[in-house]
Amino acid sequence: MEDVVQKASFLGTVKTVLAGAAGIRRKSDHERAPLNPVHLVIAGLMFAVLFIFTLLTIVKIVLS
Repeated sequence: MEDVVQKASFLGTVKTVLAGAAGIRRKSDHERAPLNPVHLVIAGLMFAVLFIFTLLTIVKIVLS
């Protein structure tokens, strides 16, 4: 059987980044996922900014 070549979508990359951050991604899923490096960098940066913003918000709420 031939492998179906899939194009990397930004939404798929975001799902990959979120699953990786949560630690629920299997190695087999990671190996066959089509990822665009540009999408991966953008999604990673977006996740990092949202994560930091969330932590700062929680700290402000707790300290107020």
